[in-house]
Amino acid sequence: MSSTAKKFPFHIIVFLAPAVIIYTLFMIYPLIDSLRLGFYAADPDVPGQEIYVGFDNYTRLLTDDQWAPRLIGATRNNFIFFAVHMLVQNPIGLLLAVLLSSQAIKGRTIYRSLIFIPTVLSVVLVGFIWRLILSPLWGISRDILETVGLGNWYQPWLGEESTALITLSLISVWQYVGIPMMLFLAALLSIPDELVEAARVDGATAWSIFWRVKFPLILPTVGIVSILTFVGNFNAFDLIFTVQGAIAGPNFSTDILGTFFYRTFFGQQLQAGNPNMGAAVAGVMFLIILAGVLLYLFGYQRRITQYEF
Repeated sequence: MSSTAKKFPFHIIVFLAPAVIIYTLFMIYPLIDSLRLGFYAADPDVPGQEIYVGFDNYTRLLTDDQWAPRLIGATRNNFIFFAVHMLVQNPIGLLLAVLLSSQAIKGRTIYRSLIFIPTVLSVVLVGFIWRLILSPLWGISRDILETVGLGNWYQPWLGEESTALITLSLISVWQYVGIPMMLFLAALLSIPDELVEAARVDGATAWSIFWRVKFPLILPTVGIVSILTFVGNFNAFDLIFTVQGAIAGPNFSTDILGTFFYRTFFGQQLQAGNPNMGAAVAGVMFLIILAGVLLYLFGYQRRITQYEF
């Protein structure tokens, strides 16, 4: 019998073409052009023209006394911002998911909605509200602490270098804790009840069931939440800009790569913008995010066993 050659499924191209064209036009092309811009500089002899300078912009960014301290400081703050989310937001999200997946909790749907609502709020609105709450002049944070007998703990958290970044990180945690909660909750609800019942029959406690049965089964979701947190935090900008402005004060203590890129590319106050150096900053951000994603793909995901039920 002669085998009939299988026709190429051209309909797949038809279905994919609109999404691919739009994504390429608004995502891939700007990314490539931004990386290209980082290898050029303004021609001092011909206004409006650019000349190819290779890695000179990146060399200046890493070695020049004007650029290197700001880059190092922003990168360090960004890792602190990420660490707070990893150590506070994701564990709280997991804890909330475990509680809300329990049948013993009444009104679970209401709690899920209330916790997730801040996620859909505008970051500008969230930043403005928290700035009012924490304001030393008219904020209510001092009154709340005095009501519960902790008035001595009050301080202008957004106005001190030692506390501003952590405070903004916790505000971000408050807003976005609903995302890891929902992801963990979906993973926990997908675990068959038979596995949990079998563990109970064997005499396992609730603590043992979670750590020895449920947690190993949701490790792929833990990895996904971690890499989403990493990518999101190293793309962060709007909350810092809304609360502290482009200068990321006080004294650049809340400066992260997003705000550093904004100041460099568009300029601020008396500093003129430099699109070429801004593109170099964006290139550094891209490399950091790419390194984190590759570490996740080859160092974590390949080691995790996924189970299908």
